[in-house]
Amino acid sequence: MRKLLLSLASAALLASACNSAATPYRPSASGPTSDHHVPTEPPRGPAATPYGGVTYQDPGTNPWVDPARDDQSTFGLDVDTASYTIAQRYVADGNVPDPASVRVEEWVNAFDQDYAPPEEDTFAIVADGGPTPFLRRDEVLLRIGIQARAVGERQRQPASLTFVVDTSGSMGMEDRLETVKDALRLLVHRLDRDDRVAIVTFGSDAQVVLESTSVDHELEILDAIDALQPGGSTNLEAGLRMGYDEARRSLTEDGIDRVVLASDGVANVGLTDAEGILGGIRRDAAAGIELVSVGVGMGNYNDALLEQLADDGDGFYAYINSRDEARKLFSEDLTQTLEVVALDARAQVAFDPRVVTAYRLLGYENRAIDDRDFTDDRVDAGAIGSGHSVTALYALQLEPEARLDDEIATVSLRWTDPERNRPAETGRRVSVGDLAETFHATSSTFRLDAIVAATAEILHRGELAETSLRDVADVAREESRDLPLTDQVHTFLELLDQLARRG
Repeated sequence: MRKLLLSLASAALLASACNSAATPYRPSASGPTSDHHVPTEPPRGPAATPYGGVTYQDPGTNPWVDPARDDQSTFGLDVDTASYTIAQRYVADGNVPDPASVRVEEWVNAFDQDYAPPEEDTFAIVADGGPTPFLRRDEVLLRIGIQARAVGERQRQPASLTFVVDTSGSMGMEDRLETVKDALRLLVHRLDRDDRVAIVTFGSDAQVVLESTSVDHELEILDAIDALQPGGSTNLEAGLRMGYDEARRSLTEDGIDRVVLASDGVANVGLTDAEGILGGIRRDAAAGIELVSVGVGMGNYNDALLEQLADDGDGFYAYINSRDEARKLFSEDLTQTLEVVALDARAQVAFDPRVVTAYRLLGYENRAIDDRDFTDDRVDAGAIGSGHSVTALYALQLEPEARLDDEIATVSLRWTDPERNRPAETGRRVSVGDLAETFHATSSTFRLDAIVAATAEILHRGELAETSLRDVADVAREESRDLPLTDQVHTFLELLDQLARRG
């Protein structure tokens, strides 16, 4: 086994030949860089978007890193999924996603995994991987999976939700407001009788249309939702401020407090940037009032603003592309993750330079944290809800003489326990033996993650830009029988086929 890497390389070549796989990509000529906290600039500007007034912020692409010069990779955990759903909207409209809209980690984290839940701790850490048809012969893909403990519906604390709904004129386009109203109705039906709901709307101004009301009075809540109508400008700042004011008035003693913002994100009255809007309400996030931002519509849409609002508000960001997507988000995802099990959750992966000669984190460019700040609990990171899973993928180059029992890395997680308001940590070691020798020997969800990540990297014009979507689609087609048999995976494979035909 002292020649394990050569075995992995041969397996990768065989997999490529058997699957008509993609031409392997080549790292930049400059080789590994010494500072993984500085993503490379996009190789070219984003393509002209087919929609007018859409705002994205491209964080670039993480470079290769030499662990002999920088052995630690630190980032905030991310459960956002908006980037993948936005891509679905582009493809449904006959377009290719704007490269700046593609965030690799959000594509991967949009898919269900099969990670085993923790037995006692808050998190379970899974590590696996192997060669893939999309990497060079001397590279492997390492997957680090993080699974949060689940809190049953009967165990969770009462929730106080404040809906902050954009009712500006732009929300009348494409039935955006009607889509949100349908979703809110479903969410109300899924809440418990001990939960409470308030509704704040904003157009040119903000107003409270329903003060905090027990779900026992469901008809009163539904009537308030039914009465919402679009009109006016978009004073997002006023809506959020009033929403947080209302949330503070109904603050629970030991329960769940959350502001749910639904908007197309086009703030055009009052403060219109995330820094200005959130400058006065970060203290509310620190007090435990989380902000979930839900984007809807396309055309005049501010992806960058909604993502940053959710990040700074200790929540998550999702995009609803259709009424079906809205139903899933509001009736399943939101209710299942109302209970937060970790605040400011971050990961640090320390690579052993005697075994790893280079590494590259796929995605998480705008989640980077300075290595020295891993133990600084004042630094904002991600909030993780009950039962959530998070996946991080690393491309690695290993020493040719690596043995199965050699340690690749140590994975450390740190977060704030919301019940005790104290920091907590856990971790695990990753060895060469955690990697499979062939792509076919890896799990079905790992193969899916590798295919999804390759698709996103190509669209983002990252390291895999030399690989074609047709090649990725060929691999996906060969592997389709062994991938998870879910509607979610079937939809992705159809999306990939459409992209391949256009690419």
